[in-house]
Amino acid sequence: MSIEPDASTLFAGRQRRWIAIAVVLIAIAAAFWFWRGRGGADEAASTPGTSAGAQGGPGGGRRFFDPNRAMPVIAATARVAPLDVRISALGTVTPRNTVTVHPRVDGQLARVLFREGQIVKAGDVLAEIDPRPFQTTLANAEGQLARDLAQLQNAEGDLARYRSLLAQDSIARQQVDNQEALVRQYQGTVAADRATVADARLQLGYTRVLAPIGGRVGLRQVDAGNLVRGSDTTGLVVITEVQPISVVFPIAQDHLPAVLKRLNAGAKLAVEAWDREGRIKLGSGMLLTVDNQIDVATGTVKLKAEFPNTDGALFPNQFVNVKLLVDTLTDAIQIPSAGVQRGAPGTFAYVVKQDSTVTMRPLKLGQADGDRVAVVEGLQAGERVVIDGADRLRDGAKVEVIDRRASAVAAAASMPGGAASAPPGERRRRAGSDAQGQ
Repeated sequence: MSIEPDASTLFAGRQRRWIAIAVVLIAIAAAFWFWRGRGGADEAASTPGTSAGAQGGPGGGRRFFDPNRAMPVIAATARVAPLDVRISALGTVTPRNTVTVHPRVDGQLARVLFREGQIVKAGDVLAEIDPRPFQTTLANAEGQLARDLAQLQNAEGDLARYRSLLAQDSIARQQVDNQEALVRQYQGTVAADRATVADARLQLGYTRVLAPIGGRVGLRQVDAGNLVRGSDTTGLVVITEVQPISVVFPIAQDHLPAVLKRLNAGAKLAVEAWDREGRIKLGSGMLLTVDNQIDVATGTVKLKAEFPNTDGALFPNQFVNVKLLVDTLTDAIQIPSAGVQRGAPGTFAYVVKQDSTVTMRPLKLGQADGDRVAVVEGLQAGERVVIDGADRLRDGAKVEVIDRRASAVAAAASMPGGAASAPPGERRRRAGSDAQGQ
């Protein structure tokens, strides 16, 4: 016996089939759309000079490069201006003088009169050693001198009387000679006593430890109350002369002839010291001298420059970036370093022509100073070179030169809260401030 399906069962089966067919069709459409979008994007990326702005434009939704479309670029004009020729190096700050202060006499350290890190002058009292033993020695030497001086005066008086008696032929000549010898003996003793007194007074003066040079004192090596000796290796403190201060830096031997030429001509070469990142200028000074030999291991020679360092920005043993001004080119054609391109043809730049197309121009570069570089050959003053957007260009491409400042103002205006969304009065105020900034 067969069972016939009812109408509800047949309707449910047909509904499931239609749903399955619809899902398959949607999946096929989605895969085709995804494949076509990826294929167009890949082909556009592989085509030179394409950009996002060349896709999806008018004309049936084209996704490929439009050769007639101008590429937006930023250009700079080659100009003639003075260009500084500098040599950059890594230098080390060194004090002009470094002295370890030692006591001149042995004794107990009574007082420390300096603060760690203090700037002192030559002759300032840094510490005091207990002076009482040296005062006693001085008093003893002065007493000995007084006694021997009295004996000398007595002997000199006797000698005067003896000479008077000898003139009267009352005593023998030998007695006068003996008295003269005694006087000379006392004179020698008094001279020795006076030297002893001077030495005792000098030793007493050494109980006041003085700064031999001016500069910055370091950390205290000995505390008050300790016994100190002149033979101690550590000393009491180290003084470094930091005003003025020196910077020693090496340069390649290839730069040495240019430096010596300027020095032998009597020129004063300016030197600048910058921090490790090259952002903060620490001081300006002058080149002092050049070392007398080249390091054969590195092919460099050491130079020494001196800085006033009145603000104390340079610190002993600090590493700094040094810029030595060797010469100034007065009529150099220069462009921003961003305009220099490097590739298979060598060093070149994209020059913007009058018809708003670019041509690839080989360049021979000269000296560079910061973000500007001199062009020896390949460019004339007044020509414009592309400094931004050159990565999308080729020889003969059409370009549209835009103003960097105008584009920055437009970008700021398009942001939320920018000039475009501000009231008219606020937009006029911002436009006026932008004009002043330019």
